[in-house]
Amino acid sequence: MDLFDAATSTVEGLPDVGSTTPLAVRMRPRSLGEVAGQQHLLAPGSPLRRLVEPADDASRRAAPSSVVLWGPPGTGKTTLAYLVAATSGRRFVELSGVTSGVKDVRAVVEDARRRLATGGAETVLFIDEVHRFSTTQQDALLPSVENRWVTLVAATTENPSFSVNSPLLSRSLLLTLRPLSTDDVRGLVRRAVADERGLAGAVRLAEDAEEHLLRLAGGDARKALTILEAAAGAALEAVEVPGEREETGEPGERDVPCVDLATVERAIDVAAVRYDRAGDQHYDVISAFIKSMRGSDVDAALHYLARMVVAGEDPRFIARRIVIAAAEEVGMADPSALQTAVAAAQAVALIGMPEARIILAEAVVHVATAPKSNASYSAIDAAIADVRAGKAGPVPAHLRDAHYAGAQGLGHGKGYRYAHDEPHAVARQQYAPDELTDARYYVPSDRGFERDVTARLERIRQILHG
Repeated sequence: MDLFDAATSTVEGLPDVGSTTPLAVRMRPRSLGEVAGQQHLLAPGSPLRRLVEPADDASRRAAPSSVVLWGPPGTGKTTLAYLVAATSGRRFVELSGVTSGVKDVRAVVEDARRRLATGGAETVLFIDEVHRFSTTQQDALLPSVENRWVTLVAATTENPSFSVNSPLLSRSLLLTLRPLSTDDVRGLVRRAVADERGLAGAVRLAEDAEEHLLRLAGGDARKALTILEAAAGAALEAVEVPGEREETGEPGERDVPCVDLATVERAIDVAAVRYDRAGDQHYDVISAFIKSMRGSDVDAALHYLARMVVAGEDPRFIARRIVIAAAEEVGMADPSALQTAVAAAQAVALIGMPEARIILAEAVVHVATAPKSNASYSAIDAAIADVRAGKAGPVPAHLRDAHYAGAQGLGHGKGYRYAHDEPHAVARQQYAPDELTDARYYVPSDRGFERDVTARLERIRQILHG
C-alpha cells in the first residue's frame, strides 16, 4: 500500500497527500526500504522492524507496545510512526506535546478501548514532542501502555533521561535515531527531484546548488526538502519571466529549469541552528563553549558563542559563564581577564542585543587567548576540604580582635606585629591555626603573571616561616 496515495489509503487517521501537500510530506517513505539512514535500528528481527512489519499475530504481540524515538529534527521520527500504522493497517492518531492535554490523551485511549472491544482496528498513538508533556500528562499514558490499549510511539528531540518520566521510560523501548549523513540527505534530495511524488523532473539541480543546500540542511531531511521545494518554485517562476533563466547544460536539458546556486540562496537565507535552550543541546553547547575557552581555542569558542547568539540565548547567561571562566580557567595568570569579563557582563546588561554580541566576543577572545591557571580555584577547594575535615583550630591569640573591653586582659592582640612596620611589609609571625602552619594551598603556575608571583611568594614564605 502506498502510504501517501490518498485514493488508495485505507488507514484511518493518516493525512491525505495531494499535489499541494508540502514536498517533505509527499516524499515520506512508503516502506522501511526507503528510510534514509538508521540502519542500526532496521536489522532483520529488530524490535522496530517487528513493530512496523509484523509477520503474524504472534510477532505483533511480541513487538513493543510503547516506543520512544529520540533524535535530532528531520531524522525520521514522524515517518517511522506513520509506517507503524500504515504497513499494519492500524488506525493512526497524532497528538502534539505542545497543544494537547490530559483530556485529549484520555479521549484517544477510551476510543481505542471501545474499538478493541468491538473488534475494530488497533490504534497507533503518535505523540510528537512528548518532552513538552508534563509529568501528569505522561502518567496518563501508563495504563494504556501496560494494557496495550494503544501502540504508543512518542518522539522527542530532547534527552529522554531528562524529559520523559521514569515510569513511562521504563515501560518503553528507547530507540535513538542518529543524525543523517550528507549522503543520506543527498539521496533523498535527488529522489525528490525525480520521483513522481516529488518534483517529477520538473527542474534539475546544479551540483554547486546541491552542495549548498546540503550544507544548509545540516543533516535535517525535512529542512533539505523544504529548501528544495522553495528553490524549485523560484526556478519555475523565473521561467515565466523573460531573460531570468540562464541557458546552461546539455541541449536536452535546456528545456528543464535549473535550480542553481543563486536560486537556492534567494530561496533561503540561513540554516536554523539546532539548539534548544531548555534541552540537552543547551548543556552540550555551553559545555563545549567553556572547554574551548579553557583549551585556548579561540576560534572554537567564538563558534559556540555564535551558535548561542543565533539561537537567541540570553546574553546575560553567556556573560556569566565568561566571568566564571575568567576566574576559574585564567585566574591569576592574567588578572585582567576577570576585569574584562565583569565589564562585559555589565555592558551586556546595559545595552542588550544585538550590540552585546561584540562585547561578548571581546571577552571570549581575552579569556581564550590568556595564559591559563587554575591555581586559585584549586587553592580554595583544598582549603575548604580541610575545613570540612575538621582542620579549623583556634585563631592564634595575637591575631584576635583586641578592640572590645576586656580583650587585652585575655591576651588578645598581645605580640602582634604590624606588617607595614616590617621590611618588605611582611611580618614574621604565625597566621594560621596551629595544625595548619605547614599547609600550602596556593601553588602558582609558571604561566603569565603567576611567574612573577612564584618568586615573590617563595620570598614571603621564607620570611613568614623561616
